[in-house]
Amino acid sequence: MYRFIKTVTILFLVSLISSLSFVSCKSKATIVGTTEKTSYLKANKIIEKYNNNKTDFSTLYIKSNIKYTDYKQSQNVTAEIKIKKDEQILISIRYLGFIVAKASITPSAVNYYEKISGEYFEGDFSALSQFLGTNLDYNKIQNMLLGSAMDDLKNGQYISSFTDQSYRLDDTSDNNIKKSFYFDADNFLITKQEITQVAEERMIQVVYSNKKEFNKMMLPLLIEIDTYQKKGKSEINLEYNTITFNEEISFPYSVPNGYKRIIIK
Repeated sequence: MYRFIKTVTILFLVSLISSLSFVSCKSKATIVGTTEKTSYLKANKIIEKYNNNKTDFSTLYIKSNIKYTDYKQSQNVTAEIKIKKDEQILISIRYLGFIVAKASITPSAVNYYEKISGEYFEGDFSALSQFLGTNLDYNKIQNMLLGSAMDDLKNGQYISSFTDQSYRLDDTSDNNIKKSFYFDADNFLITKQEITQVAEERMIQVVYSNKKEFNKMMLPLLIEIDTYQKKGKSEINLEYNTITFNEEISFPYSVPNGYKRIIIK
């Protein structure tokens, strides 16, 4: 159980990028036309339509079920996720009704503690980025929880394609890190995103489904996260049960006395 709690806590803090794994990259997408009902669009037009989707809110409160499965175990917990847009994310992980881990994330700081191990971490994204060998930031975590692209799509170089009523963008700006984003052809919401570290043989796939409109903003009610690496596959499913917008919510966070600090070098 300890290993599971630690995994879920770290998951939110590093936005799953630490769990990227290998996917074969023998072929690349090319720009193609289509004979289907929806016409071909260039990459910049797809990005423009995607960015037209609104994510306008001040605060967001989510109650979620989380199921974690890997090659050794399967566990279920619940989580409360509080978001103050672009400022703070507070995640409380519960098991049998009791808080077992808590994380506070801001653009400048990453803090969390685990009750089972009696350990805590205080630092920033630079420490985690150096430890994981990949850039992390607050927006990646916030976007993943909102069902948005983890990257700012304006910064990539893309090849676009269309198949099965979905648009796809493949980022060609980095030979080692492969990124693919899939969009619903009707509303241009993200349905899936994949990030692969080729040399490290790691990959993450995030699938968003069962989307619902709240205050003119669409959110997925189910987020399925599959990670692949040499030692095996892991799955984390987040099912959003309760969602409320723009209410006055608090973000209490303090490390209990007597906990041991973790230092990441």
